[in-house]
Amino acid sequence: MIDGPYYVLVLLGVLGAGLMAGVFCGFSTFVMRGLASLPPAQGVSAMNAINRAALTPVFMLVFAGSAVVCAMIAVVTFVVWPDDGKVALLLGSGLYLFGAFGLTVVANVPRNEALAKLEPGAPEAVSYWPVYVREWTFWNHVRTVAAAAAAVVYVLALS
Repeated sequence: MIDGPYYVLVLLGVLGAGLMAGVFCGFSTFVMRGLASLPPAQGVSAMNAINRAALTPVFMLVFAGSAVVCAMIAVVTFVVWPDDGKVALLLGSGLYLFGAFGLTVVANVPRNEALAKLEPGAPEAVSYWPVYVREWTFWNHVRTVAAAAAAVVYVLALS
């Protein structure tokens, strides 16, 4: 059984991955749909404002802090190599680190940066907006599933 400080660490992993799954889910299920229903210039402006507003210490603490916690769980699991839950702990860490955090870096952030360079009413922005919404939302669905799965797998490791 996982106990002591290791239990607390995994519990923090559950909490962080679960919180991020909720954030991602909200974007996938209603935020992006709402933005997509706006005229392109308004959608581009709104998304750029959201992307700027997201870079708060609280959000970054949860998002990046969860990645740090998941990495710590993976390292401790390799070092201690517990009998209980080792596969689940490594799987949960991989799901969050690669499927949520990593995808953000390689899929969502580059699209955000490309969108930020466009003037909202310009023809390039108008033509890029539907592509951005479709691709960004697809990768966000993947992040949602990965973060939720990480939380579930961590919970299973604790049981």
